[in-house]
Amino acid sequence: MDVPKPVSSTSTRFMDRVTVFIRTRGLAYRTEKTYCLWIKRFIKFHGYTSPNEMQPSDIEPFLSHLAIERFTAVNTQRTALNALVFLFREFLKQEIGELDFQQANKPRKLPTVLSQDEAKRVIVHLSGLHRLIAQLMYGSGLRVMEAVRLRVKDVDFDNGGLWIQEAKGGKSRRSLLPNRLIPMLREQVDHVASLHASDLESGHGSVYLPDALARKYPSAPYELGWQYLFPADKYSIDPRGGVERRHHIGEQQVQRAVKLAARKTGINKRITCHTFRHSFATELLRQGTDLRNIQEILGHSSLETTQIYTHVVGLHERGMISPVDVD
Repeated sequence: MDVPKPVSSTSTRFMDRVTVFIRTRGLAYRTEKTYCLWIKRFIKFHGYTSPNEMQPSDIEPFLSHLAIERFTAVNTQRTALNALVFLFREFLKQEIGELDFQQANKPRKLPTVLSQDEAKRVIVHLSGLHRLIAQLMYGSGLRVMEAVRLRVKDVDFDNGGLWIQEAKGGKSRRSLLPNRLIPMLREQVDHVASLHASDLESGHGSVYLPDALARKYPSAPYELGWQYLFPADKYSIDPRGGVERRHHIGEQQVQRAVKLAARKTGINKRITCHTFRHSFATELLRQGTDLRNIQEILGHSSLETTQIYTHVVGLHERGMISPVDVD
C-alpha cells in the first residue's frame, strides 16, 4: 500500500527522525521515500557510524561517484542532490556553500510517443480495469498512480472533467474527461457503489484518507464519494493503525498488464504506462493547443518540462519536407 507507515515522533533512530521531519514539512509520501532512499545510499557510500560524521563537503564525492562510476542521468543526479541539500540545510541546519562535483553528462532522452493507431493497438490487448485505466492515461494525460488513486468524487460527469487530487508533489489539478469513457466510468461507479454497500454490511467500508482528513471528517472514509474508483479485489492491512480495509488497485498490476499488451502488438518501441501520458501531450500539441495549457493540464511546475514535447512532434508537421520527397 502507498500509505505512510507509522513512525514514533520520540524515536532516536536517525532515519526515523529524518522521516518525522519530512512529514512535518508536508512533503508527498513519494518524495519522502525518494529522499530517504538517497540519504541511506549516501550514508552507506561513506560508511558513517554516527550523524556527527556527516559533513557537507562529503556531498561532492558522492555526486561525482554517481556520474563517473554509476553513469546516472542528469535528473537522477539532480534528485540525489535535492535530497542531500534537504538533509543538510533543512534537517541538520548546516550551510552547504558552493559544491564542485562532476556533472552527469548522460542527456535526458526524448520521450517515446505512440501514434493514435499504436495507442489503440496496445489498449485493445487490455481488458477490464486495466483497459479503462490505460484509456484514462491516454485520454486524460494521467500518471499511473494518479489513475489508480482516483476516487468516485473525482469524476465530474456534469462538467466533463477529472479532478486529480493526489498528484505528484501533493498538487491537484483538473484534466479532460473523454466523452467516450463516460458510459464505462458510470458503470464503474455503479460497481464501486455495490461493492461498497457489501463492504459496509460485512463491517468494513472505510477507506484511507490522506493527511488529517479522517480526523477532520470522521464519516468521510465511509462515504461513497471517497471510495477508490478502481478498488482492489481484496482487503489489506493499513500499516498506520492495523485497520483492514479495501485499498486501490496496485500500480504494478497495471504496469505489468501494459507491458504484456505492448509485447503482443509487436510495436518496436519501449512502451510503459507513462508512454500514454507522453502521447496525450503530443496529440494536444498536434491539435495546436497552447503550450501553457498543456503545462497546466499535465501539472508540470515548469514550462521547460512541457517544452520537451515540441521536439517530439513530427518535423513534417512543422512544414519541413525532406528533399527526397520534393518532385
